[in-house]
Amino acid sequence: MATGYLEILRAKHAARLLTGTLVGRLPNATAAIAIVLFVRAEGGTYSLAGALAAVYGVANAVGQPLLGRLVDVHGQPRVQLPAALASALAMAAFAFVGTDPLPLAYAAVAAAGLFTPPLEGGLRALWPGVLRREDQVHTAYAMDAVAQEVMFTVGPLLVTLCVSVWSAQGALLLLNAVGVVGALSVVVSPPSRAWRSAPRAAHWLGALRSPGLLALLGAFLFIGVALGSITVASVPYADDHGGDAVYGWLMAALGLGALVGGVAYGARRWEGPPERRLRGLVALLAVCYLPLTLMPGAVAMVALTALAGVFLAPAIACAFVIVDRHAPRGTVTEAFSWLVTTFTVGASVGTGLTGPVVEAGGASWGFTVPAVAGAVSLVVLLATGRVMAVPAGSGVVAASSENDPNRAAEPRFSSGDRA
Repeated sequence: MATGYLEILRAKHAARLLTGTLVGRLPNATAAIAIVLFVRAEGGTYSLAGALAAVYGVANAVGQPLLGRLVDVHGQPRVQLPAALASALAMAAFAFVGTDPLPLAYAAVAAAGLFTPPLEGGLRALWPGVLRREDQVHTAYAMDAVAQEVMFTVGPLLVTLCVSVWSAQGALLLLNAVGVVGALSVVVSPPSRAWRSAPRAAHWLGALRSPGLLALLGAFLFIGVALGSITVASVPYADDHGGDAVYGWLMAALGLGALVGGVAYGARRWEGPPERRLRGLVALLAVCYLPLTLMPGAVAMVALTALAGVFLAPAIACAFVIVDRHAPRGTVTEAFSWLVTTFTVGASVGTGLTGPVVEAGGASWGFTVPAVAGAVSLVVLLATGRVMAVPAGSGVVAASSENDPNRAAEPRFSSGDRA
């Protein structure tokens, strides 16, 4: 298992690109909790904190595919670094101005979210040129999904540490400054500077003109709903079974399950089309959500929550392969950014939907939401199976072509029945 990951990390530039991307995304991963803690420190209400965090999230969801399209057209350095600087400066303005005047605070967090650089999609566009071999790229996608789980687990801990040692304002400033350093590390690297997207057909829909990609996004919208709903449904459960400590264990177990599943998934080479494999993974994901409705004691519930997370990272890693297969030529960064946006929107819908459900029927009803959402995601994949079975491109292209400064054809491995 370790050999495959070490082989990737030993590839030239791979470790730098992965680390730089994770560090560069740290402000985005910690924005919600950092905003809430800062507003509380400023004497604002939780309603105001939630509203500001929501504005950041919506702006981020809008900005990711738009910036991703600009990256495909103009290259990574000319978009990623200016966007990272703009986002950091906007968050710095929020940190210095605070919540008064309120319109300026809303404008600052909206700008910070809107200009968050699409480093995640950019990294996945770079993998084929850096790793060369198809099986290594698929393992890198799995490692990428695992790294996300680590970041979203460690990130909030870093925020709370900065707040306790320094201040909430200092946490905002430091994390965003570190994010700029991470983005800078990526965009000055040779693969990022040399990368060019393939020539793209002029179309206002961009990546969304791919039916297979639209089907995938529809499925992952509901996976996002499931994940967001668990975070809300776990609150009343924890209140009845030990309080905040139990809630923390539940969220950690969800991330740990995804981490273990992602590591195991990336450790082997998978045969068969990824679209068919994704249907199996989502089916298992939906089935593992069902036991949460039993709501046993705290220890057993933590174990069930870990089980519910096991197939999340493998499903995301498999989706990365499918995005690469279905993204129209010249739109690969935008396509990956749309996946991020769709998942984020789904999680927001899940949190908003589960609140009233919990108020009406308690935590048990709240845990039915992820089970239902997982089932709907599977139905979407089954209903669109014929559409997703036709990738946007086929035929073997040299893996290094996208890094060709002369804009050679965009690399897309011919997966056939191996992915």
